Amino acid sequence: MKHFLLLISCMLLLGANSCKPKKNEPWISLFDGQTLDGWELKNGNAPYTIINEEIIGTTVMDSPNTFLCTTALYSDFILEFDVKVDTTINSGVQIRSNSFSDYNEGQVHGYQIEIDPSKRAWSGGVYDEGRRGWLYNLEANTSGRSAFKNGVWNHYRVEAIEDKFMVWVNNINTTNLRDNMTSKGFIGLQVHSISDSIHAGKEIRWRNIKIITDDPKSYSWEPNLTAALKVTS
Repeated sequence: MKHFLLLISCMLLLGANSCKPKKNEPWISLFDGQTLDGWELKNGNAPYTIINEEIIGTTVMDSPNTFLCTTALYSDFILEFDVKVDTTINSGVQIRSNSFSDYNEGQVHGYQIEIDPSKRAWSGGVYDEGRRGWLYNLEANTSGRSAFKNGVWNHYRVEAIEDKFMVWVNNINTTNLRDNMTSKGFIGLQVHSISDSIHAGKEIRWRNIKIITDDPKSYSWEPNLTAALKVTS
């Protein structure tokens, strides 16, 4: 396995203008603000409700990780969403993920974009749920670890284009990863399992969930630099 690590901030290296939206971005909303049409529950029994055009997932005892997943599968895309999470729990958003009956009895597995309000502060990293574990944490990324803010809405941008994964949290680049294990799958909103009643009833809120699937490479924020990404193999 070769590891080439470049941890950069889009805002610092390229300037604020480099992270501005490009004109006429062909966004498609994944959540209509009123219903969960196009979504389905997998693995656990944590409830997901809709209030004020937000999807709210709530932790419950005696449940494995629960995922609210798109019924559609996606390959190359740019995904954006806002998230606000209770500071005592961990969460994430699955991308290019799957659930097969012959894999651990249908366990959701695949790339997870981390939502981590703990002091560790690895929000915006990439964890391989149900498979290999951490692919890209933020141990060496000081600017990345400072991107996520507790107690407020945080904006995520995720680019999954070919074998390249790049993540921004509040416009700060947190992940640059190259991995080719899975090329297509669903998007899923995670409510993490909990081990004690103290953490029951905690909420994760998502809103403004949207995706670009039409030629996403043309709208990429990828830094125009000749540099290596972290490569897994």
